[in-house]
Amino acid sequence: MVSDSKSAASLKFNDMEVDLPVYSPNLGPDVLDIRKLYAQGDVFTYDPGFTSTASCESAITFIDGDKGELLYRGYPIDQLAEKSHFLEVCYLLLYGELPTAAQLDEFIPRVTRHTMLHEQIQYFFRGFRRDAHPMAIICGVQGAMSSFYHDSTDINDPWQREVASIRMIAKMPTIAAWAFKYSIGQPFIYPRNDLDYASNFLHMCFAVPAEEYIVDPIVSRAMDRIFTLHADHEQNASTSTVRLAGSSGANPFACIAAGIACLWGPAHGGANEAALNMLREIGTVDRIPEFIERAKDKDDPFRLMGFGHRVYKNFDPRAKVMKESADEVLDLMGIENNPTLQVAKELERIALSDPYFVERKLYPNVDFYSGIILDAIGFPTSMFTPIFALARTVGWIAQWKEMIADPTQKIGRPRQLYTGEKNRDYVDVENR
Repeated sequence: MVSDSKSAASLKFNDMEVDLPVYSPNLGPDVLDIRKLYAQGDVFTYDPGFTSTASCESAITFIDGDKGELLYRGYPIDQLAEKSHFLEVCYLLLYGELPTAAQLDEFIPRVTRHTMLHEQIQYFFRGFRRDAHPMAIICGVQGAMSSFYHDSTDINDPWQREVASIRMIAKMPTIAAWAFKYSIGQPFIYPRNDLDYASNFLHMCFAVPAEEYIVDPIVSRAMDRIFTLHADHEQNASTSTVRLAGSSGANPFACIAAGIACLWGPAHGGANEAALNMLREIGTVDRIPEFIERAKDKDDPFRLMGFGHRVYKNFDPRAKVMKESADEVLDLMGIENNPTLQVAKELERIALSDPYFVERKLYPNVDFYSGIILDAIGFPTSMFTPIFALARTVGWIAQWKEMIADPTQKIGRPRQLYTGEKNRDYVDVENR
């Protein structure tokens, strides 16, 4: 919890003056506490998108966009992606510290033993049309989990919150993999307890009953890094949605389903899909100069997707790690016969050397590289956002658990700047 305010700001308007406490976080800019502004001054603040408003107090993730810095519980993302693995990062996000060897040995089997879905959940999948988008499926199935796991829906019971957390982290790869299998008309593949988290997901996605499928360790490592790099990202739209849904007392499965629905929006979770679609629009390497010139033309609506970032004004710290994995996967898979990946490599080279992009810090971001990797592995673009949701589930859960335990937490209730009609009397229909 933040300590008592050591300073205050004075806000003067009309004939009133209101003192606002000022808090200094461990990292980031100072924060004005405006909670008493309405009660004392009869005035609201106006902040569309809440981009200048701290909606909560959190100790999970910190972003410094100017420095290109992303910290999970204080640990730089590049160190975690290089030296750790996803389930260890899950433990860190959930409990605040990196696990000891004994804690990790206990945590991993807890997750692994919960990867299976209740057998009747298969019927939910079969209720969708064969061409249903995988995001529609995982959103629906996630929300339906509360009807199967009644013993972990009481948000006031710390143990039930813990059980629900482990279940969702464990079962989301199975839900996402089965959504993929259903979309391509193949039989469901059950999880295997002898595989690590990322390898198990890949096996469920690409194995078939007719023959053995061996997960390549390079591909598995790349997938694990994708999970790690997308595990949490502070108070973004989907995380804020989870917190808002949770503030009403909704069960944890419903809250995560709300986050999935928000993530589905193309302005949020669809960035890597948009980047790959752009590469396909370019088509071949010889057409790149044409699109580079269009990107530089301010009057042309075309934009290079996967370059630059709304939050990171310098560089995306996740991109460097993701580039390494992209290079490894492309070396493994080969790009000679894949024009899309050839375009990606050449476009990357140009963007890193062209003064126009360098001066504007339009570097390839994590979405550019993750889209390349997922395409090279064999995932259709319709699976990009479900994989994002799989990775982000642990972040949503950590944020939800933190919110539930916060004694200052209240149900979300934003205010508005009303611009509609003033009070007017009803007119009978025959007189209108």
